Amino acid sequence: MADLDYGATAELYPSRRYAKSAREQYRRFGTAAEAIRYIMEDVPGTWLTGSFLEVGEQRYDGDAIRALYESARYPLPRLRVAA
Repeated sequence: MADLDYGATAELYPSRRYAKSAREQYRRFGTAAEAIRYIMEDVPGTWLTGSFLEVGEQRYDGDAIRALYESARYPLPRLRVAA
């Protein structure tokens, strides 16, 4: 996980349990950092369960996304502390 390029393009697949519309079920982001910020700050925390982030050939589940957000390497300002 330490080798994640936060500036790489990323695809976010929120859990279909919570994301009901087609737009919520898949989103492409210009950077992984933006995708992580979206899932951590812009949608309810319950969405982490069952969601995954794909960057290149690597996939990150909800726990990994949280760890990437909490990492000292995360390049964007945090709006809230992850719970």
